[in-house]
Formats: sequence, C-alpha cells, structure tokens
Amino acid sequence: MGRFFLASLPLLGSLVSGLPGSYAPFQPVSSPRLPLQRRADNEICAITQPTTQAPHKNVWAGLTNRELSDAITFLFKDKELNLTEDGGKLRARSPVYARANLLFGATEEPYMEEFVVGPLPLSDSTAAHPLSFFSNRQKGSKIRVHDADFATDGDLSKAFLAEAADILKILWNVAPDGVQLVSSSPVQVENGQVTTWYGVEGKPKKMYDTGTLLPLGLYIRANITGRDTSKWAVDGWLYNDILYSSLDEFRKAVTAPGFKTLAPPTLVQPGAKRFSVDVENKFVSWMDFTFFVSDSRDLGVRLFDIRYKGKRILYELGMEEAMAHYAGQDPIQSGAVFLDTYFGGFGGQMVSLVNGYDCPAYSTYLNTTYVDGTTRKVRPNGICLFESDPGYPIQRHSGTGYTSITKNVVFTLRTVTTAGNYDYMTSYDFHLDGAVTIHVRASGFIQSAFYANNEEYGFKIHDDLSGSMHDHVITFKADFDIMGEKNSLQKVEFVPTTETYHWNGNKPRNTMKAKKSFITNEDDAKINFETNSPSIYAVVNKDELNKFGEAPGYRIHPAAGVIHLTVKDSSVGGKALNVANHHLYATKFKDTEVRGSSPYNLLDVEDPLVDFAKFQDSESLEQEDLVLWFNLGMHHIPHTGDLPNTVFSTAHTAMLIEPFNYLAGSPHRATKQMVQLTSKNGTTAITRYGATPANCAVSSSQLNPKPDENWSSTIAIRKNPYDGSQPDHIG
Repeated sequence: MGRFFLASLPLLGSLVSGLPGSYAPFQPVSSPRLPLQRRADNEICAITQPTTQAPHKNVWAGLTNRELSDAITFLFKDKELNLTEDGGKLRARSPVYARANLLFGATEEPYMEEFVVGPLPLSDSTAAHPLSFFSNRQKGSKIRVHDADFATDGDLSKAFLAEAADILKILWNVAPDGVQLVSSSPVQVENGQVTTWYGVEGKPKKMYDTGTLLPLGLYIRANITGRDTSKWAVDGWLYNDILYSSLDEFRKAVTAPGFKTLAPPTLVQPGAKRFSVDVENKFVSWMDFTFFVSDSRDLGVRLFDIRYKGKRILYELGMEEAMAHYAGQDPIQSGAVFLDTYFGGFGGQMVSLVNGYDCPAYSTYLNTTYVDGTTRKVRPNGICLFESDPGYPIQRHSGTGYTSITKNVVFTLRTVTTAGNYDYMTSYDFHLDGAVTIHVRASGFIQSAFYANNEEYGFKIHDDLSGSMHDHVITFKADFDIMGEKNSLQKVEFVPTTETYHWNGNKPRNTMKAKKSFITNEDDAKINFETNSPSIYAVVNKDELNKFGEAPGYRIHPAAGVIHLTVKDSSVGGKALNVANHHLYATKFKDTEVRGSSPYNLLDVEDPLVDFAKFQDSESLEQEDLVLWFNLGMHHIPHTGDLPNTVFSTAHTAMLIEPFNYLAGSPHRATKQMVQLTSKNGTTAITRYGATPANCAVSSSQLNPKPDENWSSTIAIRKNPYDGSQPDHIG
C-alpha cells in the first residue's frame, strides 16, 4: 500500500523491489570529480559511481514545476483569498495536491490558515479548501498571529534604543547603533494584551553571528497589542533584576549616586562506489538496503519505503521538530522556547555541505529542493552519501589457536540545518546487520546570559557571561511496517527475582527473569527509558512467527544520550510541547495524525494546531499499523569549552533501530570481508573467503577536501528576533 498526506487521494498498490542476496567485495571508495592519473608503478583506481533505477516514481517527492505554478496561479486568482505577493507561504506535499500555508495579514486580527489546492494540473475542477484535517485544535484551523507586524519591529526597536541613548552611553559607552535587540519567543498573550521582551546585546564587529555571546543585562518589556504600531510602547526596563516602570525612572536610578553598574562582556572571537543512486527519483540502493529520499521546506530530508533484503521495515523515517527550551533569571532566557520548523523550516535552513569537512572528500552529493513562498529553491550539495569504516569490526572471536574477524562498513546519508545560532547535523547510518542509527549533533554559538544573578541557571564562563541552561529535544517519526502493516509493541523487562530450584535443595537464589509482555493501548505507550535500561521495546509482528515461535521485529533503544523536556507543564510552551514530554510514544496510524507537531504551534501554545497529547486516546496497539515517535536531544548547561562554539563530539544524541528475532542468523556471514587466522606448531595460516583485494593506487588528491566545490553561501534566518525577511541566499 501507499500512504498520502490527504485522505482524498487514492491508495497505491504494493511496492516491490529486488535486492542482491549477498554483499559485494569491499573496494576503496573515491571521488567521482577528479581526473584520473597514473603512477609509474600502479594504475590509479577507477572512479565510478554506479546508478540504479527506482522501482517506481518517487511518490513522496514535491510538486513538479508545472503543478507548483498551477497552484500559485489558482491561489492568486481566488478573489476571496485576496492574496498579495508576500501574503502566502506555499509548500509542496503531494504530486497531485498542494498544501498552502497562508498568512491573512490584512485583517484586524491576522491569522494563519492552511489550504489544500487541487487537483493539479490546473483544470475546472481545481479548488482551494481550508485544510483542517490534520489539526486537533479546539478553536479550528485558523490560528491567530499576534506578531504579524514583525516587519516594523526593527524600526520600533531602533526608536526604543534611541530614547535610551544617554543610558547606553553611561553604562557601556556605546551609541544605539552599537547594540542590538533580541526578542523572546513566543510572545505572551494575556487578557487580550500582547507583550514581548527584548534583550540588549552587543553588536558583533566581525562577520560572525556572535551576538548571542554578548548579552548586556538590560531587558525591555513592550506592549505590542493591536495593528496600530503607533500605540505600541515600552512599559518596563529591567536591569540588575530591578524592574523600572518607565525610562525616566530608569534614567533617574542610573544617574543617582551609588548606582551599581555592571561591566560589559568582552567580545569572544570565534575505486568504485558500492552504492547506486537514481538521481531523478532520489532512490538509493546499498547492499541489502533501498529507500527513497524526499525533501520539503518544513521537514527537510525524510526517508520513505526503507527496505532490508527486499522487505519493508519502515514506511517513513524523519525529523518532526527541533525545540529548545531555555531557563534563566531574566525575561529573555526564562521566556525562550523555539520550534525550528517555524523559523524557516528544516529544508529552508538546510545548508550546502562542505566537501572534506562535513563529509569525506570522496562522498556523493545530491541537491535538495523546496518551495518557499512562491519560489522553488535548490540547495546544491544538500545531501551527502558515503561509506566508511567505523573503526571496529562487525564481528570477532579468538579461541585456542584461532581468531575469526569480519570487517565492518557503514553507509551514511547526512544533512546539516542551520537553525539560527545552532547547526544540527543529522546522519542516518545503515549497517550490514540490518540496523539503522539516527544521529543528531549540534554545534554553533550558544545563547548566553549576563552573569549577574544567574548562578542557579548556569556557570560563569567568561568575564561577564553565563551559559544559559536549556534542553534540545529533537522529535522523529518512525512508521514501522514489519512483515506487513499489522504490528504490536513488545516489552521485555529484566526483572530481579528470588527463585528456588529443586536441584539446589530448594534454597533461595537471587537472580533475574525476562518478563515478556505487550503494550496494548496508546495510553500505556508513553515510555521513558529507565535508569539501568532494564526494558527492551520492539515493534514485532505476532502473525508472522519465526520457525522458533518468536515474533520477529525491530528493537528501538538509545545509542547515545536521549532526553525529554525537563520542564513540566511549561509556562512558556504550554501544550505546544506535548510531543517532548517522554522519550518514546507509540500510536496507531491515522490519516489525521501525520505530524507530531506543527510549525505554527507557537502561535497559540494553549490551543496549538497539533496537540500531541490528543494522539493518546486509548486506541488498541495490538496488531495495528504502528507509528513510533521518539525524542533525541541534550540537556545543555554550557561550560567554558562551549566558547566560541559548542562541539559536535559532545553535543551528540542517537537512537538505534535494529533487528530483533528478525533474521535467521548473523548477517556478517554473507560478506566476503572476513578472515580466519589459525596457529599450529608455530605457523600461522590465513583463510580468506573470496574478497578481492585492491590492486590499484589511490591518488592522494582524491582524499583532499574540496570545500569550495559546488558550495552555496547561506544567510541564516534569525529566530531571536525572528527575521523572515532574511531568506537563504542560494547560489
């Protein structure tokens, strides 16, 4: 079967693909871009990139140029919508229909609403209808936008600073143009009043976006209620944890004898490849794995129809949301929650990968495309594909007189998204044993705080700087299909017990047992991985028992620190963050529950477009079409090593999905890349299993980084304050 994001679309038939039954011999990988050279003694390895043909068109790809043009044309012709050039945000979701996120900004109360347009190509039957199908919001699919006039925000902030020019001179000896404002997210709405906080930070003097490292400890509270910006006003100035109700009151305090001034922070100065690709359909084949790649503005890169040995294991795998929840004693840190799909989307903020740095120099690269507003954009080198040796064998054992060992190799698909001050590197690793590991690493400039009175929220990490503690929670969706769509969620617990055995004289013996059970409904499928990891969770098929009577499936468990939100019932994020309250969830697949969050959840945190808590509604999980939602992430309390940048090596989180009673035996025996060493009478013998050794030389130039190759510069979309007028620059 096939699933679409709209219920009105017909279902596809089964998708079938053939796969090789054994692994090919290992060959050194090399770059397809460099000219061939010859050495005097050895022939240079041939540089080739195999191609493949997808078993069918990529049904998860975005709209064609014609379909996109038709959808935009129709929307702008619709007189009821009354769109202007900057009035609609469009993104492609289906080859037949388009989903359009429209900002209705000409009304007294601006709002965002999603529409579906189709069928396409354009015809007399084409229509646009509000798309409330995916929203479980109580107030309907229209969601109020309280900061629709953010474009004027910059002018107002300049005015705020200009009025305080004398204070800036006294405190930091700077003019208003020497500082900048950052705003809290989301805005606060209470009793009809819309309030936002601004933090004053130093303006970087270099090209680097180091503003988040330069907080000055001054915060401005503004009332931004209504569309008449002339009525917006500052109603509070916070400095050294003292709130002044007016600028005159603050000025009087600053100029009074004995006023405590705080020093400003100092600027911190920052051979042939064994995988094949159908580029047109973005279909990839490696060893016993095949899958399709899809990309979009909101969700970036996702994988569909992942098959191992010809059988689908995952229908869909991809990132849903990346959120950051901060804490601190000031109104910026304590009021900061970010949902990165709102601030440009994963696809909209994806960057060109730097050859030899983000990925090995021999990698294969694919461009990504996405729709932003009315424009289709192409990101060169947005995806890299490569094989690598992980540095450890897949199997080994040494016994008396012998050692057997098998070489390991991992195939990786990698992307990088720059979400404001952080870069997220997402890697999907495919293993010879049928496992898939999902890695996320974070690097960039931390969001910091002024050091004063912040001891309980972080460490002092520079002269006048505190690192703001925060949670990064990155949500993924994994739609499993294990030997069909009807699956169950098995739980196996390691349980301590005291047992008596007749062969032991019925004396008590402290030991442990495996307690096997199934999680049978959604209410019980809100899971946290416990201390000491005593429980195993696996998606299995109870109708397809293996020859030993066990249910085959795939286990899911942390491979590197996973977290959920620390804050309970967040006062800032409200119900918009409900998907981040546990490590793992299981739900029954529904056409109305295709997203665990929404880019627009921050617009109304108490009644968000998608409230994930409503997904858990007591439905059965016994032999149903199961979807797992899991959270990766890091509890981050910055330390001195985070300056100038957090590093990927420590800011790392990962989840492993691996076969569980699924295979007939260890798959390492299918590869020729193993040897057995035996020793007898002081003589060592080696047994090889048909692997063909490399007999050509590798040009050293093939291993050198090529950082400027097909690279496109990027202007990061600021999210603090959010500035959607600064789109990616795509070369």
